[in-house]
Amino acid sequence: MVRAMGGGWLTRIGALILAIMLGLVPLSAAQAQVGQPLTTCIRPIHPGDTPQAMLAAPQRFDCRSDQSSYGVGDYWVLSQPLPVIAGDPRDRLAVRFASTWQDATTLHILYADGQMRRVAYTSATTSPYLLLGAMIGVPLPREGARPVRILWEAHGAANMRGVVRGARLGRHGDMLATESSLGLIYGLIMGMVIGLAVYNLALWPALRQPLQPVYCLLLFFITGYALASSGLIGQWLPWLDNNERHRWNAIMLGGVALTLVIFARHFFERKVFEGWLDRLAIVSFVLIAIPNVAFALLAPRWILPLDQAVVFGFLVLLFFLIAVLVQAWRRRSNFLWAFAFAWGAPIVFAMFRLLHAAHLIAWRPWIDQSTVLSMGAEALIASLGVAYRIYLLSRDRDLARADERVARRLADTDSLTGLFNRRAFLDQAIGRSGPQTLILIDIDHFKRINDQLGHDGGDEVLRGFAHALADLVGPDTLIARIGGEEFALLTDAARGPDIDLLLARLREVAYPSGLKVTASLGLCTGPMRDETDWRAIYREADQALYAAKNCGRDRACRGRSLPMTGGMAESRPAAPLPLVRTRPRPARGETGACANGGS
Repeated sequence: MVRAMGGGWLTRIGALILAIMLGLVPLSAAQAQVGQPLTTCIRPIHPGDTPQAMLAAPQRFDCRSDQSSYGVGDYWVLSQPLPVIAGDPRDRLAVRFASTWQDATTLHILYADGQMRRVAYTSATTSPYLLLGAMIGVPLPREGARPVRILWEAHGAANMRGVVRGARLGRHGDMLATESSLGLIYGLIMGMVIGLAVYNLALWPALRQPLQPVYCLLLFFITGYALASSGLIGQWLPWLDNNERHRWNAIMLGGVALTLVIFARHFFERKVFEGWLDRLAIVSFVLIAIPNVAFALLAPRWILPLDQAVVFGFLVLLFFLIAVLVQAWRRRSNFLWAFAFAWGAPIVFAMFRLLHAAHLIAWRPWIDQSTVLSMGAEALIASLGVAYRIYLLSRDRDLARADERVARRLADTDSLTGLFNRRAFLDQAIGRSGPQTLILIDIDHFKRINDQLGHDGGDEVLRGFAHALADLVGPDTLIARIGGEEFALLTDAARGPDIDLLLARLREVAYPSGLKVTASLGLCTGPMRDETDWRAIYREADQALYAAKNCGRDRACRGRSLPMTGGMAESRPAAPLPLVRTRPRPARGETGACANGGS
């Protein structure tokens, strides 16, 4: 019931968070759609080409083929005639397009009066134009006439997904406003992810769950991916080469994928990964790691086949995650709902990225934005899942400890009376400091009681006698049943019970059928440092108990006290208990003085 309630509560929270975070996807996508879209056409750069010649011959450009089909190289990319942008004509215009792997880029802007202006930057000087969402925003130079065409001159283009993607023309002020909105969204995601990482790192030394450092590593890679893919790191580090930012983007995304495999193995119960899924996890890790490491080390050399290998690795990851969800459902995992909620959105949006990488769907700004946002949602929901998993583990641990305490108590307790048994009594008695008084108590004529009441009645007498003893002695007195009808008390000698009062109270206990029960006591005082002391003090108390039996029962006898120094006690009688009525001396071999508490 507790588990079901916890799961339902966290499920509702996870669904709410997921809805909020996914609601930011269309918001961010809408922010990225500022301005009017531009249709572009492509043409490889040939020796002798000039911008003027290219602008004068738009029919020489390919407007139908996918730009990425041309492969790595140097390209001209020409826009169709630019649309008229509504608003104040004095407002500065800007062109916005996706950042891609290129060594150098020059924008040639043709104006209606025939003038042409240019804006150039290299991979190392991209920072002033890099916007959030990994977009390039280039303000167009002011002229008296309006711009009519834009010609991109791209050198060293990797062209993995296209040379110029998602080009739009709009007001520069609108793009800056979009930048502020996206900054708020990315700031929210970054702050949340970093906060979750710090929180889990702070808890890890206390909880020591192996899942937590893995989750923190996952958050580290998500943070790195968010910084790199959003372009924020390029704004923070203006000296960072933009192509290197793309490389770090790939490294961090690969780190997310690799850590996710490890995270899944630690997140679910061991039964989920038994057998083939455990082997699939290892194979998936290797197939993801090899192309990502190769891309990080070798790009831009062989960049297209390396990119295809990376895409294949993510297809393997997608298959692995689906297999994990299916196996968790089949094995009735308690954590299936948390993992499905956390990684449902990233898995769905990863499918769109893979479809785009395979050139099956066109690029859209929301594809890149959704990955970061869905990972932010994953970080928070997965944190709830981690917290829920730790709660269940802690709960199971606490239950196990409680069961262990119950089992230990049952092993230490006499099942009939609820008192300590002999073994538990010795465990706690031996090693006590200072002089101790051991009192052995034996119920008088117990066989007669059993014959009169039967064994069930005898058991009832033992229970009543044990409860009476427990009520009459102090809280720091050890009490145990060490034999059939024999009990033992151990207390500090200075705080021993009043023996006369103890005997009198034991006589007053009510038993079945109005039965009157008495007991005989044997006492001895001495050290309890080790088993040798225990054997010595027990022998003296046992002899005193037999002396009390021989003196007529219903009384107490004290044996010789044992010295606190090493060695056996010298035979000397201790101070006798106060006597109410004199009884014969004990038989030979028995020691001590006896007292009768009755008439």
